[in-house]
Amino acid sequence: MPIRFLTAGESHGPELNIILEGVPAGLELIPEDINIDLSRRQGGYGRGGRMKIEKDQVHFTGGVRHGKTLGGPVSVKIFNNDFKNWDIAMSPIFQDLNNPEIKEKIDSKYISRVRPGHADLPGAIKYGHEDIRNVLERSSARETTGRVVAGAICKRLLKHFDIKVLSYVLRIGSVSIDIKTLGNDYGNLFSKAEMSPVRCPDVEISEQMKKAIDAARSQGDTLGGLIQVVAVGIPVGLGSYSQWDKRLNGRIAGSLVSVHTVKSVEIGLGKLVSELYGSHVHDQIYVDENWSNDRLRYKRKTNNSGGIEGGMSNGQPIVCTVATKPIPTLIKPLDSVDIKSKSNTQAHFERSDICVVPAAGVVLESMLAYVLADAFLEKFGTDNINDVSDNYKNYLKKCYQR
Repeated sequence: MPIRFLTAGESHGPELNIILEGVPAGLELIPEDINIDLSRRQGGYGRGGRMKIEKDQVHFTGGVRHGKTLGGPVSVKIFNNDFKNWDIAMSPIFQDLNNPEIKEKIDSKYISRVRPGHADLPGAIKYGHEDIRNVLERSSARETTGRVVAGAICKRLLKHFDIKVLSYVLRIGSVSIDIKTLGNDYGNLFSKAEMSPVRCPDVEISEQMKKAIDAARSQGDTLGGLIQVVAVGIPVGLGSYSQWDKRLNGRIAGSLVSVHTVKSVEIGLGKLVSELYGSHVHDQIYVDENWSNDRLRYKRKTNNSGGIEGGMSNGQPIVCTVATKPIPTLIKPLDSVDIKSKSNTQAHFERSDICVVPAAGVVLESMLAYVLADAFLEKFGTDNINDVSDNYKNYLKKCYQR
């Protein structure tokens, strides 16, 4: 893999750490390139109290000098402001449980009641934990902060080549925008979505979504939704048909479904292809009569494939539709078990969101950007941004002459 990232840190630990390896030297990169997406991730109607505590800002600790990448791993840290309230309970250092004050602080954060739909029970069994806190802290969606950092750097790389990754919300709960009327002006849809508190490009539907979130909150419940993630400006030929694990659609689907709340990923028409004739599914090709040598001469009548054919990008926008489940921490907890007493009870509740769908779009952008940046550097090289640019320009010239 030309580019990869690792994250570390717990939800209420001292800090989050991110290392992104494989970024070419010479790429202009400043904290604001990342902080803007961190702020977007923390926004959205339906978020909980934690977003008011954390004001995530990146601190470069390696790989960047004077606003440009050096070619080595880019390392970033983000401090958890809430750690001051958890300094004993989440301390990495050994604590004396014979001290009653220390023991009381640790015991107050102890969890043995698991939440259906979360990592709690399988994680506790897999890793042998008695205190579910040991599972919750790392499996928490706070981890997506690190993904957004890595993804924002990948977006900055893609932007250098006029590639953009965008998202907007199609559905929250039972309230949905009419997908058939959306069209394919993705930049405009994104701009409208960024003005909406639920990141939906339709003003009236946005208000209905807010009401649905309010209703869920009043019932002590949560809501999921549907998000469209799009990449525009993608060249032909990212990915490969040569091996199963090099296929771009597989890499994208695996990356997106790894996000905490995601339950399904569709590319292009998605499951609708199972209902239609082939003549209504495959994107017919024609020669552009107004072709000039600064673009492909071949065009498509549709983009039902979502920009991917045979495991490779085909020059069309890559369009993914992603379904996210309601988050599993409910104000009115579900029936569950206590793994300490081995008894039936209700699930644990901790400060939580009602709906994370708007924020999830930002995380999904990050993961799509990561896969595309990886595939891009796989094709065009990794050492220096100028060399990558030269390789890319040369490739485009060849494509345009085909």
